[in-house]
Amino acid sequence: MDNLLSIVTFIPALAALILALFLRGEDAAAQRNAKWVAMFATSVTFLVSLAIYSGFDPADTGFQMVEEGEWLLGLKYKMGVDGISVLFVLLTTFIMPLSILASWQVKTRVKEYMIAFLLLETLMLGVFMALDLVLFYLFFEAGLIPMFLIIGIWGGKDRIYASFKFFLYTFLGSVLMLVAMVAMFADAGTTDIEMLLAHEFASDGFSVLGFHVLGGMQTLLFLAFFASFAVKIPMWPVHTWLPDAHVQAPTAGSVVLAAIMLKMGGYGFLRFSLPMFPVGSEVMAPLVLWMSAIAIVYTSLVALVQDDMKKLIAYSSVAHMGFVTMGIFAANQQGLDGAIFQMVSHGFISAALFLCVGVIYDRMHTRDIDAYGGLVNRMPAYALVFMFFTMGNVGLPGTSGFIGEFLTMMGAFQVNTWVTAVAASGVIFSACYALWLYRRVVFGDLIKESLKTIQDMSAREKWIFAPLVAMTLLLGVYPSLVTDIIGPSTTALIDKFDTALAAAEAATQHASN
Repeated sequence: MDNLLSIVTFIPALAALILALFLRGEDAAAQRNAKWVAMFATSVTFLVSLAIYSGFDPADTGFQMVEEGEWLLGLKYKMGVDGISVLFVLLTTFIMPLSILASWQVKTRVKEYMIAFLLLETLMLGVFMALDLVLFYLFFEAGLIPMFLIIGIWGGKDRIYASFKFFLYTFLGSVLMLVAMVAMFADAGTTDIEMLLAHEFASDGFSVLGFHVLGGMQTLLFLAFFASFAVKIPMWPVHTWLPDAHVQAPTAGSVVLAAIMLKMGGYGFLRFSLPMFPVGSEVMAPLVLWMSAIAIVYTSLVALVQDDMKKLIAYSSVAHMGFVTMGIFAANQQGLDGAIFQMVSHGFISAALFLCVGVIYDRMHTRDIDAYGGLVNRMPAYALVFMFFTMGNVGLPGTSGFIGEFLTMMGAFQVNTWVTAVAASGVIFSACYALWLYRRVVFGDLIKESLKTIQDMSAREKWIFAPLVAMTLLLGVYPSLVTDIIGPSTTALIDKFDTALAAAEAATQHASN
């Protein structure tokens, strides 16, 4: 089918337009209709995305299903997918219907809520499929607006502070990226990402104010993009916006933020930093590897002292994203495969953990860990699901969480054993905070009066968790479902990276002779 990528991208936006134009009123019928329109649109988007998956050829390492045309003032509209991006498209379309289903209890401004989520899906899909710098930047930045509104309107009591902190951190980080994009256009004469991947940016070192810049222009471009992607993923020490955003966001907002939006940073490193600025990436890799290791240990220790369930899981997300950046900048097959696998796996597991918090928050309206205890006595199904995803978060073999962490540490070990040793200690810490949380919430005697009438999960809630359980198990026992798709593309990326480094080294030696 022609224009399949555009169809998938803009189905949610079309549904949002229909809601905005034709749905009136705030009565129960209007609210129900808004939910069903959003549910139908996101479900159709997922089904159509399966056509992308079925028509994708993993052996082809180039971009596939490419769509191209002029759209505004000579700017190019170009979309395409490769082995790196196609899985993020599927992850996005998979998570969104579950997020809508998890929002069934929303009662205020339901139409606007659903419109925000539908527009957010379109913008996130655009990030993963855009093959033009300007188009990518528009999708990347515009996605901040719906999430800003979701946190700021439907969030908790400190939602205004959290929404502005989220917006300012992520937007300011991207200003330098915009400057770098202008410099790239001036140097290469194009904004086409395919052409930019084939373009060699200058890597000759130079001095500025007495400081020698190794890697030259490539290092400067790398740092500009790094400022944006490091905030987005987020990396230590620019991670502080994430716990606040998660705590204040509604449950579905936290799900989308953790499962999909954080992955944009990792995707950016894979799409831009490594292939376009290989010398700059090599120069900065030791620093990024140590930042990743520090993030894993530091945020795990911070998670240990939290008394808010959402904040604990938010810090856990930062730690798990530390494995992702460590794998990416190991720049070898195991590292890149592990990083992408970890992002996909984290999409399922983190979404489920935030949904687990949402289940009991909907009943008790508190996220305070001390407010719970002994839930296994009243909620056995919930206790089982929560235990499963706690084990996945810890990285228990047989779950998808194990594969990603193991591969990233294998990749990093080949580059820096000390970084890997520090990061490996984070696996132990993750078991500490995850099991500590589970014990205090689920086990023990049911002594709090307010919990003695709490109800177990409803059928709707069980249906939300079922596909997440299935995918976490399936990828845990059959990881080649992911690695077979990403393998050829990551191999091609590593070959390009190594070739560029070798050419730069040869040029440096020739110049010195």
